[in-house]
Amino acid sequence: MTSIISKQWLLARLYEPDLVIVDCRFMMGQPDAGSTAYEEEHIPGAVYMDLEKDLSAQVTEHGGRHPLPDPDRLVKRLEQLGISNEVRIVAYDDQGGAMASRLWWLMRYLGHADIYILNEGFSDWKNSGYPVKTDQPIRIPQSYIPEIKSDMLIDVEGVRQSSIQRNSILLDSREPARYLGLEEPIDSVAGHIPGAINKFWKELKDEQGLWKKGALLNQHFEDIPRDQEIIVYCGSGVTACPNILGLYEAGYNQVKLYGGSWSDWISYEGNAVAIGNEEAPKDV
Repeated sequence: MTSIISKQWLLARLYEPDLVIVDCRFMMGQPDAGSTAYEEEHIPGAVYMDLEKDLSAQVTEHGGRHPLPDPDRLVKRLEQLGISNEVRIVAYDDQGGAMASRLWWLMRYLGHADIYILNEGFSDWKNSGYPVKTDQPIRIPQSYIPEIKSDMLIDVEGVRQSSIQRNSILLDSREPARYLGLEEPIDSVAGHIPGAINKFWKELKDEQGLWKKGALLNQHFEDIPRDQEIIVYCGSGVTACPNILGLYEAGYNQVKLYGGSWSDWISYEGNAVAIGNEEAPKDV
């Protein structure tokens, strides 16, 4: 079954007791904008999870700009929000699915398969005349038992070996200009991991802003072999998640996330950096 559901699907099931809706709106550089938007209005019954407070750990020397959260801490937050192993979860945002996909990946990592992404964002939901509310739901705490899927994740050493041996597909999810090293507005070093190919995550959307599916999705990934491991990264491990979701939707099943991504890679002295078409790799 697809992990992407429509607003019509959600509207029809809005008040089913085993459904938990999670608002994941977050704006980079404006850390309070998402929670403020949630407090002003949200899909009825939705709870809020913050990218940096709930879906990331604190930044340290390594691990990137949005380190993956400690599983125990994440589980406690899920329990506080009344999320158990038995519920279905629908995540949404207003950032093209990037933030919602982070929750999607984390829940899959915890072993929770019943996690879905709303195809349309909050603004589309509201502009379509669908209901919104301002009151925050009262959730009864639940128990959650994770089953960590460690094979979904790879660390910097695994990526380093893959880059050297070229035995996996490295997929960079950032804008082409950042991948090529032409510009770097966020991190301290421009370029990409040697051997990586570029698939900008926003290209997973069609002209209407909806997730590609079927032939369009297969065409998007047609140059990526299905019989090799795929390691996906971005700047900090957030917008890699939409690409992982897209690969899953297209039938790829050997897909790993490099959690720290580019911002973690360049935090290690000596990790090679490629510029342009990789004709002139250099060291950090």
